[in-house]
Amino acid sequence: MDYMKNLQAFLDGSCSMYHAVAQLEGMLKEDGYTCLSESADWNLVPGGKYYLTRGGSCVMAFRIPKGTPAGFMMSASHSDRPCFKVKENPEMTGSYIRLATEGYGGMIMSTWADRPLSVAGRVMVETPDGVESRLVNIDRDLLLIPNVAIHMNRKVNEGMAWNLAVDTVPLLGGKDAAGKLNEEIEKLAGGKVLGKDLYLYVRQASSRWGAEGEFLSSAALDDLECAWCCTRGFMDAKESSSIPVLCVFDSEEVGSCSVQGAASGILESVLGRICRSLKLDLEKMCSQSFMVSADNAHALHPNHPEYADAANAPVMNEGVVLKFNARLSYATDGAAAAVFRKVCALADVPVQTYHNRADLPGGGTLGRISLEHISVPTADIGLAQLAMHSAYETAGVKDVQYLVKAMQTYYGCTLESPADGMYRILAK
Repeated sequence: MDYMKNLQAFLDGSCSMYHAVAQLEGMLKEDGYTCLSESADWNLVPGGKYYLTRGGSCVMAFRIPKGTPAGFMMSASHSDRPCFKVKENPEMTGSYIRLATEGYGGMIMSTWADRPLSVAGRVMVETPDGVESRLVNIDRDLLLIPNVAIHMNRKVNEGMAWNLAVDTVPLLGGKDAAGKLNEEIEKLAGGKVLGKDLYLYVRQASSRWGAEGEFLSSAALDDLECAWCCTRGFMDAKESSSIPVLCVFDSEEVGSCSVQGAASGILESVLGRICRSLKLDLEKMCSQSFMVSADNAHALHPNHPEYADAANAPVMNEGVVLKFNARLSYATDGAAAAVFRKVCALADVPVQTYHNRADLPGGGTLGRISLEHISVPTADIGLAQLAMHSAYETAGVKDVQYLVKAMQTYYGCTLESPADGMYRILAK
């Protein structure tokens, strides 16, 4: 399989978290997974392959082994990215028509200026059968956030404090554009819109570049790169005695506190329903379980090496990154690191390490949030990338194959923990 061709097609089609999950759902359907509804009874059978979605922006998938399950082998990534969300009544009239937006997550705002943008997401449409969720994407260059000319802001290159209510308001059109955005959205949706979750997205397609084509740049590499690699590894893995579980959550960039986020309890609910359907003990299953929290890591910056911890500064194209933090912003401890390193050794995949520079705290991850619901050893990992939270980010091409191989091996393993502090990783 051409991993890069498939990953780039996925990235280019993921103009919102909803479109990303729709594509992952399509991959699972094509591979024979059965869709479950949270509102229906689950009758799971050995050898069965299942998935469910929540809110259209979270997907979970799992397989049931043919023998007695030994535990859960899980991964968590996220479908959202820092961007701008369109407000409910967005049109700002005057000499031009502009759109009122809010910041979603911690973005590098300057990177959104002077580039073609558009609008995508989901809308809730009134139908004869009730209110229905539908995806929309205005698939053309629609908007732009214009910079102020240097002649009017002579100190722009000395640093600028961006104001979300002023500097990042996108331009839609002239006065005649009034009302046309809503008309186009309803036309695409095929009905009257009663609710919406719409976001700006970058129109620039992903790009492979560098002296030897060794770099990949795209919008939303954080964290769609990990989401796709984990899904690919999950689908390609050999069967083991464990139940493999794939989790792609939403809302990570804003704290995960949504019904489709990692803080919602959906993971605990799904694992509990699996156990009840198969007459298994959840606590006993968790004692033989593991979580890989996959969210990209900061690469050593070629122009600013001083921002890195010199001994723990991963480089693009040199392997999967294990992330550590003494305050547990990253959940990895020595035991989880040992298990994941063993998996990567089995996969013949190189491993790098990342610590924040001690005086530059980083962000949190899904691993820490998931631990509040399901307490299992957790390794926080990622792929080294530059310009995290830019509108257009950069990572290494080789690392894509490294993570797919690592997750393929991981999902094909059975974890045994016969005593506290003892782990056996069994691979076929």
